[in-house]
Amino acid sequence: MQRHIEKFIRYLEIEKNYSVHTILNYKLDLEDFARFIGSTEIEKIDYLYLRKYLAALKERSLAPRSIARRISTLRSFFKFLTREGYLKSNPILVVSSPKLDKHLPLFMTEEEVVKLIESAFMKEETDVRGLRDRAILETFYSTGMRISELVSLDVRDFDFISGIIKVMGKGKKERIVPIGEIAIASLRKYLKARKRESEAVFLNKNGGRITARGVRGIVDKYINRAGINPGVSPHTFRHSFATHLLNRGADLRTVQELLGHANLSTTQIYTHLTTEKLKSVYDKAHPRA
Repeated sequence: MQRHIEKFIRYLEIEKNYSVHTILNYKLDLEDFARFIGSTEIEKIDYLYLRKYLAALKERSLAPRSIARRISTLRSFFKFLTREGYLKSNPILVVSSPKLDKHLPLFMTEEEVVKLIESAFMKEETDVRGLRDRAILETFYSTGMRISELVSLDVRDFDFISGIIKVMGKGKKERIVPIGEIAIASLRKYLKARKRESEAVFLNKNGGRITARGVRGIVDKYINRAGINPGVSPHTFRHSFATHLLNRGADLRTVQELLGHANLSTTQIYTHLTTEKLKSVYDKAHPRA
């Protein structure tokens, strides 16, 4: 089993070009399955064996979403083994995933975004840390990028004249993202004020590249200061970015490209509208509203 896992992981690294984080999740899921089957040969794994594994996962009180992820991992794993000739047939084809409730992503209103970003305004324009924080918040909302993409930004990735950024997304796929003038102005001010030279855009207090954990701390700080929903996170900026674009008339395909989604179905969760938007349309369209 371990030999097959190693070959599959190499396949994900070399051929699929998956990120380190994604590969780690696959590896953890497969190692959990390997512990369950013990010394059983992979060729002897059948539908009934997989059902027993799913039952064991449920006994551990794992959430349906976690179980669904394990099944997804095994689907990819067994598909690989079958295609490469290690297995004659794929035992997981008839295994169904648990039904998942569709949760609408948490997003901020446009007013809440402004309130949150404005809370990072520092009276002292020379306060480098304050300028950095403001630039981080502006960049999040202006581009909708992931936190992993933001912390990996280098100065050379920016074209301030054209108003675009080269972003390294999931699976090491590059995409070009536009950035607004307000965010550009905030970034220029921060980069001009910082005293350390670095290829990284956002630096921590020691002059090194800021981490995802550091960015989460910054966002939490201003969430508390602005009195915004405590459930807001850096990823909420991404949800808000997509929701506000769609509410203002952007088409789904464009938002898909901006977010770097491989599949349009991933973007479709953002097609929900705010209650205010629905009510506004209703009031204008219904003859007896």
